[in-house]
This record gives sequence, structure tokens and C-alpha cells, in this order.
Amino acid sequence: MSAAPTEERRLPLAGIRVVEFTHMVMGPTCGMVLADLGAEVIKVEPIEGDRTRHLLGAGAGFFPMFNRNKKSIALDLRNPQGLEAALRLCATADVVAQNFRPGTMDKYDLGYAALGKLNPRLVYVNHTGFLPGPYEHRTALDEVVQMMGGLAYMTGRPGDPLRAGTSVNDIMGGMFGAIGAIAALMQRAETGKGQEVQSALFENNVFLVGQHMMQYAITGQAAAPMPERISAWALYDVFTVKDGEQIFLAAVSDAQWKVFCDALGFNDLKTDAALGTNNDRVRLRPTLLADLRLRLADRSAAELSAIFEAHGLPFAPITRPEDLYDDPHLKATGGLADIRLPDGERAGQMAQTTLFPITLGGQRLGVRLNPPTLGEHTRELLAELGYGGAQVDALHADAAVG
Repeated sequence: MSAAPTEERRLPLAGIRVVEFTHMVMGPTCGMVLADLGAEVIKVEPIEGDRTRHLLGAGAGFFPMFNRNKKSIALDLRNPQGLEAALRLCATADVVAQNFRPGTMDKYDLGYAALGKLNPRLVYVNHTGFLPGPYEHRTALDEVVQMMGGLAYMTGRPGDPLRAGTSVNDIMGGMFGAIGAIAALMQRAETGKGQEVQSALFENNVFLVGQHMMQYAITGQAAAPMPERISAWALYDVFTVKDGEQIFLAAVSDAQWKVFCDALGFNDLKTDAALGTNNDRVRLRPTLLADLRLRLADRSAAELSAIFEAHGLPFAPITRPEDLYDDPHLKATGGLADIRLPDGERAGQMAQTTLFPITLGGQRLGVRLNPPTLGEHTRELLAELGYGGAQVDALHADAAVG
């Protein structure tokens, strides 16, 4: 089921123009959020295209996932005429977003110092590895900041740091960039002036582990990695059940514990005074879990899911990402939408993508534009900037645009 159409309603950022010089995940996520919310987002790509268009393996989904609802213009910034077109485009922008290494945009006079003078109302979003400070010139990646920012330590087992299973800092860093852009636009409505916004991978990661830092500040006890943590609840774990299936089961209050015992017929556990309170059960957790694993081993994941759902208890089958295409909730609520793939062996074919996880007025924010092919909107946008057809042809011939 595709998302409800959004063309008939005015989206919150309609009328806002965003020009993005981005690649990989962080910057494109910022642009995608603003685009989903209705902004006209123009992706400036090099003549050869954003390199993420052709990544393999874990990167194969980057471009189609994070570049929907955008237009593409291909410009060679090293060519004076291509750079001039970029400057003209930025002069029409409400927001410029970038996520290249520090100093890259300044080389082309496309940093905030230059563009802010050209367009004082401009909101300029810098996506970086680190906010200004001792680390600001380091090269950062999501995995780098997960390792140095405590997240990999908390995710893996002791002695085995492990990155999270998705690009959490890149994606959230882009979201914070978008939040900053929206806040700056709101302030501009009062002051008439734009400003620079900065969002950084490392600081995003530190924000994510802030709860563990605060635990240490309050208790004096360092947080253990998640696989070895002392759980706040006794029944809060993954169980291997019938036919080797796995399911996460939980009971996070004394009331839920009693419901669990009644639902599964474990009256002996319910009446055991040694298990009377949550803290009692936590103290006996290793023994209790071993007993529960034996008791649940012959139950199927489907049976346990039905019991837990019927009684309002927390549970979750262990699902792989590809299984979500068949998830009944996502299909029923329009959480997936069709897009046309722009590149690769499947170029031109349709696939389903996940939508921004909010509703506005009861509707999901849908796909208005498919992820663009390289330079798909170059001629259209150059015409808007005052270039005549012959000029555009000349720019193509000079390889200034593509």
C-alpha cells in the first residue's frame, strides 16, 4: 500500500528552496527530511554523479533511500561556468546544506562566509564530523564516532566493541541538521536574517550515550555493555523456542508479571514469595531465566506472540529487515511507498521505501518525486536561473554542466 497522496494539501515547508551539496547519508538525510516536509530540494551533483549512486553491498540502498522528493542538477564546480551556475542557484535558496570535509566549500566560495554575504537571509547547514574544537579537522565516519563515543562499547559484548546495525549517527545527524534549519527559518521569520547551523556526528553520538553518562554521574557505577547490563527487569530477554525460532518477551512491572504467570499457567511462579517483587526477581534472574527457557522451549513463537498480544504484554518476534516488506502493520498503514530506482541494474524498476515516521493531520508524508536520475532537472533549473537554450547547450559542450 502506497502513502496517501500529498499533492492536494500544502505541506509545511512548501515554498522553501533548499540547495544541497551532499553525499553519503548525513547530508542527504537532512535534505530528505526537508523535502518530505514540502521543501523544493535541489541536489547539486558532480558531472559524474554522487558516488553513492553506484555503491555495492551495505551502501547499495543509500542513494534511493535518502534522495527521494529531490531534483538533481549536475555541475562541475571546478569549471568557472559551472561554479557560476552554482552561485546563481545558491542566491535563490532559503537553505544551503553541505556535508563535505571542512574547508571544501570555502575553496569554491560556497561556504557560509561567502554565501551569507551574497544572501543575508540564507540558512546554511554544515554537517560535520565534529563541532568546532580540537577534533574538528579529523576525518569522521559513523563507525569512527561510534567507537570513540562509547556507543560501540555499549552495543558489543565486553572486549568486542560493535557498531550499531544501521547508520544511526549519520541519519540522526541529518535529522538534527533539519531541525536546526527549521528553527533557523522560524527565527528568520522574526529577524529577517539567516544564520549558520552546525550538526556533527560525534556530538550526535555523545547525545545518544548521554543516558549512560548520566547513570554514572548519579550512581557512580559505570554502565555495562548492553549484552552484560544488569537488567531493571527479570523477564526482559530473547528466548529460543520451538523449531529454533527466537522471540523477545518482557514483563516490566509486578502487575505484568502476574498477568504473564496467569497467561502461561505458571501459578507456582506467581505464588512463590521469593519472586514476589520485581527486585526480588532481578536478584534471582539467572536462575529464573534458566527455568523459563525450559518452560517455553516447546512453545512456538506464533503461539507466544498470540498469548502476549491478547494479554497486553510486551513481545517481539526477531525480524530481519527484508521481512518488513510483508509486515501487516506497515502495509495497512501506508508505511511503505513505491519509488522508481534511478541507477544500477534495476534502474527504472519500482521498489518500496520506508517513509518518514510521522503523520501530519492523520496523513503520512509521501513520495512526490522519485529519486532523480543524474542531472534530471539540470535544463529546467538553469532555465529558471535565466540561462537560454543556447547557453545551456554551450555549458554542456564545455562540460560545465551535465
